[in-house]
Amino acid sequence: MKNVAEVTMFVLKGFTDKFELQILFFFLFLAIYLFTLMGNLGLLVLVTGDFQIHNPMYYFLSVLSSVDACFSSVFTPNVVDFLSKNKVISFLGCATQMFLAATFGTTECFLLAAMAYDRYVAIYNPLLYSVSVSPRVYVSLIIASYVGGILHASIHTVATFSLSFCASNEIRHVFCDIPPLLAISYSDTHTNQLLLFYFVGSIEIVTILIVLISCGFILLVILRMHSAKGRRKIFSTCGSHLTGVSIYHGTILFMYVRPSSSYALDHDITVSICHTIVIPMLNPIIYSLRNKDVKEAMKRAFGKNGCMNKIYFLPKH
Repeated sequence: MKNVAEVTMFVLKGFTDKFELQILFFFLFLAIYLFTLMGNLGLLVLVTGDFQIHNPMYYFLSVLSSVDACFSSVFTPNVVDFLSKNKVISFLGCATQMFLAATFGTTECFLLAAMAYDRYVAIYNPLLYSVSVSPRVYVSLIIASYVGGILHASIHTVATFSLSFCASNEIRHVFCDIPPLLAISYSDTHTNQLLLFYFVGSIEIVTILIVLISCGFILLVILRMHSAKGRRKIFSTCGSHLTGVSIYHGTILFMYVRPSSSYALDHDITVSICHTIVIPMLNPIIYSLRNKDVKEAMKRAFGKNGCMNKIYFLPKH
């Protein structure tokens, strides 16, 4: 047996060695990241500050915005680092990045399901809405989403970094993700691949079923309605949520819930960037531009001079 040294740091290879493309991607992803922070943090401040939209739906939306801002911040420093010649990340830094990514990514899955349940109760049984989605209920759902995300992330982080990394330390990706790390491990990764497939698959099935069942009941309400205006309003609300859910879960299913033999590097990197950087940018657009209450809150928040109007951020007596 020959002596091999355990890896203490990883090299992120990225997806291009051309300097011209590196410059282009640097400015592109930096602009996307800044837009993501502005959109999500702006929506968070708007919901928190405007007392007229203080209800469970917008509390969930504000939490989703904070998760998206954190989720994007986990990856973007690596992705925008195209101009650096030495794209190195420490062993601990890589493990931390994977843990945070899995935590925020899984938390968002649960939050999207909780938001679907909230819309189901508000539309299908509005008389019991204040009881079914009381502060105790929605706070519990938010906490449970975070706890579920942390537990799921802990399982995969411990399982992945319990493997041996000594044959290679070059990750053919732009950040520390589970599949590319399994690909360079010196150990048998069959158990890890099964964990990834079954845990992510189970979470996907449960959360998507909650969304679909909620939308099914909402559809029954729409079919019974005689008001065209009411139908359009419900379609707008549910359509926005379904759009966000479809894009988010679609990328997760493509990346993780499939045989390891079908992984293709170029496609995986593209979908991963879409999942971790582009989708957090799109969520504020999806959930705010088609939402009348958010538009009205923005009008109240920004005065005639285009600056934040503090009057509207005070409770009305």
